[in-house]
Amino acid sequence: MDRALVAELLDLLPEGRVLTDPGLLGRYEHDEGEWAEFATPLAVVRARTAEEVQTVVRSCRAHGVAVIARGAGTGLSGGANASARSVVVSLEAMNSVVSIDALERLAVVEPGVVNDDLRAACAEFGLWYPPDPASSPWSTLGGNVATNAGGLCCVKYGVTRDYVLGVQVVTGTGELVRLGRMTAKGVVGYDLAGLMVGSEGTLGIITEITVKLRPLQAPRRTIAGYFDSVADAGRAVTAVAGAGLTPSALELIDRQCLLAVDAWKNMGLAVDANAVLLGQIDTVGAEGDSEAQRMRDCFDAAGATWSVVSGDAAEAEALFAARRLAYPAMERLGPVLTEDVCVPKRHIADMLERIEQIAAEHDTVIANIAHAGDGNLHPLLITPRADEPARERAQRAFAAIIDAALAYGGTVTGEHGIGTLKKAGLYQELSPAVIEMHRAVKAALDPDGILNPGKVL
Repeated sequence: MDRALVAELLDLLPEGRVLTDPGLLGRYEHDEGEWAEFATPLAVVRARTAEEVQTVVRSCRAHGVAVIARGAGTGLSGGANASARSVVVSLEAMNSVVSIDALERLAVVEPGVVNDDLRAACAEFGLWYPPDPASSPWSTLGGNVATNAGGLCCVKYGVTRDYVLGVQVVTGTGELVRLGRMTAKGVVGYDLAGLMVGSEGTLGIITEITVKLRPLQAPRRTIAGYFDSVADAGRAVTAVAGAGLTPSALELIDRQCLLAVDAWKNMGLAVDANAVLLGQIDTVGAEGDSEAQRMRDCFDAAGATWSVVSGDAAEAEALFAARRLAYPAMERLGPVLTEDVCVPKRHIADMLERIEQIAAEHDTVIANIAHAGDGNLHPLLITPRADEPARERAQRAFAAIIDAALAYGGTVTGEHGIGTLKKAGLYQELSPAVIEMHRAVKAALDPDGILNPGKVL
């Protein structure tokens, strides 16, 4: 039966679209989620049109085979991992910026467009697409929408959901539909386009996205603060919020991550601190100058050992580049299990202290980076390669961090998604009644359960 499906796809789709060579399939088996389960798919389809995606879904539905949508494979929760008896639909070749409308301030893109490429294209029109995950140089818009990605700017400008106006989607029954709108306002029916954001390919496969844009961001002032502990840095974040400031970015990176980046890229990051906070203010004029100084004052009041409002754009860019490079730099040291919990800002310091305790309790190295301005923490659990006891300790620490985040009124994932790694956390966070609502939506849009089965729920 599976051979019949593959033969059918080879017959229905243009030459070169369907991959079956085992040597090529391995590239599409999994994303970057460490230790998330995966299998070798029956085939990979490198789709180029929405109609080709529709063909794959219809054929797989007829044969009872799962369909896994995949972008760049940069996810960190196993959400794009292939399962047994599945066909992976790669959307990486659907990478056109279809249009940019400067008057309406919107763009229409295919799902394989890389985040930074969209931002560069918009800049030519004096426009800006704010969501900027740390993976923006290589992650794609389809994956960003599937996980409701955030990023450095989200503390002020919001996450992917805040910018998606509409989507074209192939449903689990093989229907190709348009959801949402291309106008600034609209309340016709339920927000089904919004429902697709963060659904991780379990409700439909997104084949086109309409996003709203903003004018180009104003020049930014960077405020850096060095701290003796991540908890002190956390207290500074709470102080910034308490002062009524809304930075355009407020990022935390600890010494372990800075040293790893420097060892890899030789960036000369000689930082005498256990934690660094990097803030940015993009308010214009004298008001922006005042806000930057107030943020520095918050850093100092929380115990910063050194702080500055930087006028050196190159220096500021180097520090923010280090923040973006932290995850791949830590990966060079061994397998990295990445957390993505988010807690209320008043509990950031408490949560960071608890993470340090969990590291000691489970004898696990945990480095810290964070979109600190909105409480989204990314503890990085590092283990030696091929060390099974260390892996088991790290997984227990991973679960303990989730427990702590929920105890502080937080959530198990701020932007990476549930995938397979956070499923237990989802069942902890959501009530049985709410889980049943999720299942009802899934059954309505994917009655045969072929879209990314085993993920999220």
